[in-house]
Amino acid sequence: MPAYRPSTPPPPPPTSARELITAHGGRVTRTRVAVIDVLLGSQHPLSHDEIAAALDGEHIEHDRVTLYRALEWLVEQGIAQRIASGERAWRFEIRRGGEHRHAHFHCERCGQILCLEDVPTPASAPLPPGFAVERAELVLHGACAACGRHAQKGEQ
Repeated sequence: MPAYRPSTPPPPPPTSARELITAHGGRVTRTRVAVIDVLLGSQHPLSHDEIAAALDGEHIEHDRVTLYRALEWLVEQGIAQRIASGERAWRFEIRRGGEHRHAHFHCERCGQILCLEDVPTPASAPLPPGFAVERAELVLHGACAACGRHAQKGEQ
């Protein structure tokens, strides 16, 4: 019979960008920390240019290549998620709670992307035996409320 071992609770989730990077075995850099902080502070996915503008607004020095590399590393580590947008640019958001299980709405007029937490995603679809979902993306396209109102009024 195996010896009794009291169960130990899992470690608490990282509480800062530095802890998150370290928990994934990464090198803590000013750009990685700043990008995580920007993404955590956003209510919607951001483009590379929007992230760069936020860093500029905080007077954090960076260049395009370093920012691309930081974003790529965050995606590879599963810290951030890349979302396709209609303007041939990726948008990024922090993955909260480990699994990314929500849909997005993309306004084709203004480019805004919103997270839709209550929409069932393809990951919940029944699959044939032996199939396993690794990741699913669902993006609904249309007009947001503001753009829809402008269209109803005949504005462009």
